[in-house]
Amino acid sequence: MATITFKLNGKRQTLNADPQMPLLWALRDTLNLKGTKYGCGVGQCGACTVHFNGTATRSCQLPLSAIANQEITTIEGLSANGDHPVQKAWLDHDVAQCGYCQAGQIMSAVSLLKTNPKPTDEDIDNAMSGNICRCGTYLRIKEAIHSAAK
Repeated sequence: MATITFKLNGKRQTLNADPQMPLLWALRDTLNLKGTKYGCGVGQCGACTVHFNGTATRSCQLPLSAIANQEITTIEGLSANGDHPVQKAWLDHDVAQCGYCQAGQIMSAVSLLKTNPKPTDEDIDNAMSGNICRCGTYLRIKEAIHSAAK
């Protein structure tokens, strides 16, 4: 066990946990933040995407030891009222069907728009290629990202 202090959704957080525990499990099981989802457990599907120092990162592959004194943002910390421009665009374009992958999709889209505020279709395809949507809402995701970019 180790004491790990980091910034979570803008607030200082301290955990006493196994430093090799994936951040995903600390978020869901220890901190009761259920927005970040378990999908594949090997970093391939994107359901567990959070921001690690502002960059989209798979939390299922990120050990707690790596986040000491760093900043993590989850879907719950993206905005207080669900009114981030990407979240609003998701609603406007009726992106979600089952919704399971959507927190990870949104976190990846926000990261993309931070680094590329006017992405092309190709930019979106490349940035979002690691996020799998079983319902196939990829066209609506792309439309929502373009909308949020405006």
